[in-house]
This record gives sequence, structure tokens and C-alpha cells, in this order.
Amino acid sequence: MKKQVVLYKKLSPTLMTRLEEQAEVTLIDSLDAQGIAKLRAALPRAHGLLGASLKLDAELLDLAPNLQAIASVSVGVDNYDIDYLTERGILLTNTPDVLTETTADTGFALILATARRVVELANIVRAGLWQRNIGSAHFGTDVHGKTLGIIGMGRIGEALAQRGHFGFGMPVIYHSHSPKPAVEQRFGAQYRSLPQLLQEADFVCLTLPLTAETEGLIGAQQFAQMRPETIFINISRGKVVDEKALIEALRSEQIRAAGLDVFEREPLNPDSPLLQLDNVVATPHIGSATHETREAMARCAVENLLAALAGERPANLVNGRAWKA
Repeated sequence: MKKQVVLYKKLSPTLMTRLEEQAEVTLIDSLDAQGIAKLRAALPRAHGLLGASLKLDAELLDLAPNLQAIASVSVGVDNYDIDYLTERGILLTNTPDVLTETTADTGFALILATARRVVELANIVRAGLWQRNIGSAHFGTDVHGKTLGIIGMGRIGEALAQRGHFGFGMPVIYHSHSPKPAVEQRFGAQYRSLPQLLQEADFVCLTLPLTAETEGLIGAQQFAQMRPETIFINISRGKVVDEKALIEALRSEQIRAAGLDVFEREPLNPDSPLLQLDNVVATPHIGSATHETREAMARCAVENLLAALAGERPANLVNGRAWKA
């Protein structure tokens, strides 16, 4: 008998066929109130869940007594109570690796867009306000040769360092839980304490996950340690940053600019002060948003889930203790 899978993310026809060959699939078309009601009704029969962008808490998952595995179409797993899942023996998988390069591309796009004021100046042209050669009031700042500071030297941090070091001749400094000798050798990178990095870097880039330790990591004290020339880039998670402190740092020109792909609350409120600031480039969480990468992520999630439901250890298991149990 096929296992029951609840799918709350649309898949390509190829992947949908792959999943339906091995499981009975209930598709939740949207995560509005009607969709959540349909999800709750399907959970008692579910052996597996596959999707993204939905917080699955204990209250919801208690409705699923037969649940064996959750395949998240994401790298971040902050929508899940991992201790709860492990206690119940529910395997949680994610999709690392396949989005590393694309997310690093997004990070560097934000570096270039903020440094060269691309969005601001493009809007001037679009509005028909380009009447003469621009003056120094609209000049940007160079990227090549500037110091790239990366907070969180994981896969995406390394990919960002590669672009900066080899593509733009940027000295790389980084902060993480511990020094990374291989990274230092490959990119000539140097480890720094967090205060040292904030004081030295021309570009401060966040590429670390959201955890209890990293939530609110960058606040008023940290922005005060940056220089007026600093450009701040966040492609990690919005809640790593105190958004009010960031807004104040930008308004007061404590830092030069910010390129942001993530926010405390998403979608970003249209009334957010961030959208009133010319020195902010804001994108709608597009880190992995390419056709190729999203398909690769979904494929990875399908394979993770099918392996787990077949009694095999999935390739991208987050909570290894659940497998041992």
C-alpha cells in the first residue's frame, strides 16, 4: 500500500509524476485559510509532508500521528521545532547545496546594486529626470579591491568569498563559530572577531542561519561599530537583524547603504520605512528564485522524502538523532 503524502507546494509535472508513482498525494493548492483547513483534515492520514514557507508547530503536527518525515524545500529550518520532531521520531530534511551558487549570485547582485546605486539611478532615468551628466551627489563607490566581510562562513559564505576574491580582488575577512583553515588557504581569508569585522569591512554580508544564538545578532551596538562607508548586505534571515536599529543606522548615515533580500516580517509591509530610503535596495526574498534552482530544490526534496518513506536514510537529514532513535 502506498504511503500518504501531503504536498503544500506545487511541483513540476515531472516531479509530480515521480512522487505519485510512490505515494498517494494530497495537494494543498494554497496556504490561505481554506488551504490550511484542507491541510488539517489531511494530516491524520499523512506519512509524509513536503513543502515550504509554512510554520509547522506542535499544535498542527499533533494532528498527524502517523507522520514519518517532512521534506522542506529550503535550506533554513527555522519553521520547525526540531526537538519536537526528534522526540517523535519524525525525520526532517532540507535542500542544501543546490541553492548555494544562486544565493551567492543574489548576494553579489545586492553588493553591486547598493555600491553603484543601480536601483536609485535607474529610477531617475525611468522618471525622465536624467537631464545632464550626473554629478558627485549621485556617485557610487567601487567594489573591486574593497574588504569583503562575511558573517557565517558556510556554503553560501564560501561561494560569496569566491566571487569577491577571484572576481573583484577583494580581501576577505570572516566571522564564524571557529576559524576555517581551508577557506583561509583558498581565498586568503582572515578570521576576525565580530567587532573587528564590523570595524574593518567595507561590505558586511550576513550568510548565517537563524537560530536562538543568531536572532537579533546585529543591532544598534553592532551598527555603531561600522563605519559611515560600510554597506550592509543580508541574504540570511531577517530576524538576525534588529530592523529598527538598521533603519536608524541608515537614516542617520551611520552606514552608507543596505542591500536586503530578507526581512523581519515577509512580505515586507508597504509602509515600512525601509522603502522610503534611497540608500536601500530591497528584493522579495529571491535568493534561490531561479527556474533552475527552484526545480533542483524541489527534486532534492522529493528524493529526500521518498527515501525516508522507504526506510532509507535521506541524503539531507537535519535531525540525525531521530534516525538513530
